[in-house]
Amino acid sequence: MTPGLWELVLEGVWVTLQLLFLSALLAAVVSFAAGIARTHRRWTVRFLAGLYTEVFRGTSALVMIFWVFFVLPVAFGWQLVPMWAGTLALGLTYGAYGAEIVRGALAAVDPAQQEGGIALGFTPWQRMRLILLPQAVPEMVPPFANLLVELLKGTALVSVMGMGDLAFSGNLVRLALQESAEIYAYVLLIYFVIAFLLTRGMRGLEKRLKAEVGGAPRKPVAAVPAPEGGGPR
Repeated sequence: MTPGLWELVLEGVWVTLQLLFLSALLAAVVSFAAGIARTHRRWTVRFLAGLYTEVFRGTSALVMIFWVFFVLPVAFGWQLVPMWAGTLALGLTYGAYGAEIVRGALAAVDPAQQEGGIALGFTPWQRMRLILLPQAVPEMVPPFANLLVELLKGTALVSVMGMGDLAFSGNLVRLALQESAEIYAYVLLIYFVIAFLLTRGMRGLEKRLKAEVGGAPRKPVAAVPAPEGGGPR
């Protein structure tokens, strides 16, 4: 390939990385908000969070991109630029999957930990912040790593909006050179390298979080007095 075509591909890589970062950030916020809401004591909050999760898990990310970019402007009279349209569609779609990861990890925490926080007089938010989340977050990292890789592959869908991501740029180069095998081999390799770096980074984060959890907390539960006539719990 000529330097000009390589520059086009590198611009596509940069757009893909921007989209990945922004949509992953939105998906993370939505995941924790909806996942924690699904454990709320009020059924209305659980119902609304569950409704969002089921709707966005049950719809296609590609169709959601069409809705955000093509349908909403007609319905409401405003148009998002492709970057923000892709971020919104992908962030909300993959955030629904992340919400189930958060809910499942919170549900897997030993109930005794929750009971210890209640015995100490912690509010629900204090129990969530000081007891449940520190133990649940390390368990969320491996499924979140898989979801992040899926989100990376999902960024290729924004090419339907004419957005110059890696997939769109690769297709332009293919049309210019009339060479499919070589160009798409490069594109596949670039996606693989990005995904590999993401998984290695998430593994490092998992090890660090688990080391912190293993070395420090349990303070809230250890502070619960032992019953009379019994040894420490």
